[in-house]
Amino acid sequence: MINRKFLIIAFLLVANAVSSQTIINRDPAIETMVKEVSADSLKSYVNQMVSFGTRNTLSSTTHPTRGIGAARKWVLNKFNSFSKDAKGRLSAIIDTTTYHADGRRVDRSINLGNVVATLKGTDPADNRIFIITGHLDNMRSSPTDSIGDAPGANDDASGVAAALECARIMSKRSFPATILFVAVSGEEQGLLGAGYMANKARSQNWNIEAVLNNDIMGSNNSSETNIIDNTRIRVFSEAFSTQDTGRRALTIRQLGLENDGKARQLARYVKEVGERYVENLEVVMIYRNDRFLRGGDHTPFVDKGYAAVRFTEMNENYFHQHQNVRTENGIVYGDLPEFMDFEYLRKNTAMNLANLANLAKATAMPDSVKIEVRRLSNYSFLKWQAPKAGKVKGYYVLVRETTSPVWQRKIFTNQLEMQLPVSKDNYFFAVQAVNADGNESLPVVPAVGR
Repeated sequence: MINRKFLIIAFLLVANAVSSQTIINRDPAIETMVKEVSADSLKSYVNQMVSFGTRNTLSSTTHPTRGIGAARKWVLNKFNSFSKDAKGRLSAIIDTTTYHADGRRVDRSINLGNVVATLKGTDPADNRIFIITGHLDNMRSSPTDSIGDAPGANDDASGVAAALECARIMSKRSFPATILFVAVSGEEQGLLGAGYMANKARSQNWNIEAVLNNDIMGSNNSSETNIIDNTRIRVFSEAFSTQDTGRRALTIRQLGLENDGKARQLARYVKEVGERYVENLEVVMIYRNDRFLRGGDHTPFVDKGYAAVRFTEMNENYFHQHQNVRTENGIVYGDLPEFMDFEYLRKNTAMNLANLANLAKATAMPDSVKIEVRRLSNYSFLKWQAPKAGKVKGYYVLVRETTSPVWQRKIFTNQLEMQLPVSKDNYFFAVQAVNADGNESLPVVPAVGR
């Protein structure tokens, strides 16, 4: 009788935890970094990039003040200026390759170059890499027009400015994992720079855990609908990778994990962390890899099996995107700085920074996460192993109903297993590692354990 009473009490305690426990933790170090994000700094970066006249990928790589070459040298020098406060941990290069004419958007061989700044992690045992990207190139109405002026303030000086500002602030700190701040080229010609980098990463077996791609994220108003909104930003995420084929695809179908691929898990993570640290900003999850029939620089990484998402403003203005600068019927066309909202860009940059910092400070993900299926039960029993890098304080077991887009419960434990009085038929689960500062790893959905 005593044992039965004990079991009933334990059941009620765990059930109450599943239904009511909410954990919100703000790391003071990340809060400080978020406050350092400056709208004025972002504006200065954007104006400087606009001053190069054009940054078309086919434009000059040798002219000192005009074209893609001058722009990428300026970005390189800007990254190098931040290295003074990084105590030797930040280094930057222009990673170049020759891309030959393809008969589509590249009509001659070009020198394609990504500007890459590396903030080296401090833990030799931690080989994780986190990446923030924006694309330095831009375009007029024609993607092959490399002569005429193309300001490219929002598309995508805004994304490069976010990467620069994150580098400025984060290079003053140290993180166990490595962070790459990247200005890619060739996006408007077909995601060329991102494709080159993703192929290189896969061939060299980089341990990339997350890619945050920022593209068109600094203007607050739409064109046709006249909606003005600087309180929301979209995060686009693929359900699962094109590499999820064969037995992996069968497992996804059998377990109902069509909504739980790497990119979708990253999108949930950035929503939670971004809204935790940035006031008056909602991160809106969009269940698409990108906008309808369009693409972005995260896609080559998704195609290589990495977790990668895209951030884009809530309401795009097509009068100020891929347009020659002109005025017609009283409408000013062109991607000009005066159509930017730098306070909105500040919030979106701060959201990126909070996520990069939380990820890079956290331990690696828990290892060998399994859910027990040896017998039918209305309980769900999970077990896992400690992460391969970092010192953990404990773990969060995440719970959500099958119809919920986000995790609904976070239950802390310092053990390597947990039994929950809820059915795996009705809920999805995942496990995160958490360190002493409250920084969480990305979640791991359990595999079948027998």
